[in-house]
Amino acid sequence: MQPLGSQAAGDSGYDPGMATWGGNFLRSFIPLFVTIDPIALAAIFLAMSRDVDPVRRKRIATQATWTGGLVALFFLLLGASIFAAIGISVSDFQIAGGLILLIIAGREIVQSIAMDPSRLSDDFGVVPLGMPLIAGPATITTLLLLQQTQGIVLTLAALVANLVVVVMAFAYSDRLEKLVTLTGLRAISKIIALLLAAIAVRMIRRGLAG
Repeated sequence: MQPLGSQAAGDSGYDPGMATWGGNFLRSFIPLFVTIDPIALAAIFLAMSRDVDPVRRKRIATQATWTGGLVALFFLLLGASIFAAIGISVSDFQIAGGLILLIIAGREIVQSIAMDPSRLSDDFGVVPLGMPLIAGPATITTLLLLQQTQGIVLTLAALVANLVVVVMAFAYSDRLEKLVTLTGLRAISKIIALLLAAIAVRMIRRGLAG
């Protein structure tokens, strides 16, 4: 005779396996969401692409997402082997990424606010948006840890889901621009540059602590 609880579960269509998969997916998705931080990325993207025409902005957003996604996928599949082969640690990677981001932030802070937007580098979707902001040391470290605890399939699914969120954040960032004046955007860009510098210092500090 089938237990009452089992019969009820079967009648309701409840699948414990799916519930477990969903919980494990959230345990993979949330840490990546925190490290990638799509909301902050949208603000940084908006500040760096101020006065850029919509077509070019869309191209930069696509470039950043693809760069971050491919770099993250590369390290997810081969990162641990590469680090072991060349004798570096995640801490070394954090310090290097932090130094690069600190240089970029410093250049953004000191440059003239009257700078012609057409002189912006065509590849800032690659650096710093794609790397180290989307696929930075924190994201790569999280991916390597999740791969060990949750498996590569769940980790890859969580990465793809977060990249979709990043795409949406970039796509809707222009709505914020409509609410802020040009002067406000220029002020925000300097504040964002300071935040980038702070993020870079945090990366370096964590690398040194590790």
